[in-house]
Amino acid sequence: MLRPPVDLHTHSTASDGGLAPAALVRAAAERGVRCLALTDHDTCAGLDEARAEAEAQGVRLINGIELSSVWGPRGVHVVGLDMDPHHPAMREAVSHQQQARERRADEIAARLEKQGFEGILAAAQQQAGAAQVGRPHFARALVACGYVSSEGEAFKRYLGAGKIGDIRAHWPAMAQAIAWIHAAGGVAILAHPGKYDLTWTKLRRLVADFVAAGGDGIEVSYGGENRERIRELVRMANQQRLLASVGSDYHSPRYHWTELGKFPPLPEPVDGVWERWLASSN
Repeated sequence: MLRPPVDLHTHSTASDGGLAPAALVRAAAERGVRCLALTDHDTCAGLDEARAEAEAQGVRLINGIELSSVWGPRGVHVVGLDMDPHHPAMREAVSHQQQARERRADEIAARLEKQGFEGILAAAQQQAGAAQVGRPHFARALVACGYVSSEGEAFKRYLGAGKIGDIRAHWPAMAQAIAWIHAAGGVAILAHPGKYDLTWTKLRRLVADFVAAGGDGIEVSYGGENRERIRELVRMANQQRLLASVGSDYHSPRYHWTELGKFPPLPEPVDGVWERWLASSN
């Protein structure tokens, strides 16, 4: 069983995480993470702060981002690793995604207000602070305003897949997300493939289309995933000769099922994308 001392999928307050970038790095270092990627949703805003702290903590920080995209009618996420956040292509990607998030937030708010949740956009913006407004901020706002008892209930009733707050119309095609990452010199990874509620047949089709679009690898182990599916994802990566990636998908200390540096161990060897960074940091 293998669990490398890395975490290549994490979120900070630059998007919808609960820790500031520097605090995230410190927490990762305390848990023995040697190589960390900050992969905030559709933004690179936290990378400079994270890098300064990573140098102080002796942690290898990998530039990262998690881009929202669509595959047909489904929303899928593509993690970019080791890209140049200042490259024109990445600046274009972030600008596009920020505009898409603003339009989506307006639409989510309009739909929720029709349900009687007045002032929900302002409440979500307050929850987001300086970050772009996302569904988790709406969930927190619904709790804060007393409309639901928990964030889980907010997603189950209003914000989860197929609910009124699940809007994907403004996201780019998966191939475009991959192209932005490659143009900026990065590696494109299909994020948490087991979380899209796909049959194995459809998941194989997604992975095949991801590869055809130039995708480089898939996450084979991540927080909250079961070991049998991880075994199948490892086999898929090896059969497709894809790079494997791992990460906690950490968001907040409040979410006990995702801890920094914690994900199920790998059942067999893989071609890990992390190996290049661990080797160069020795």
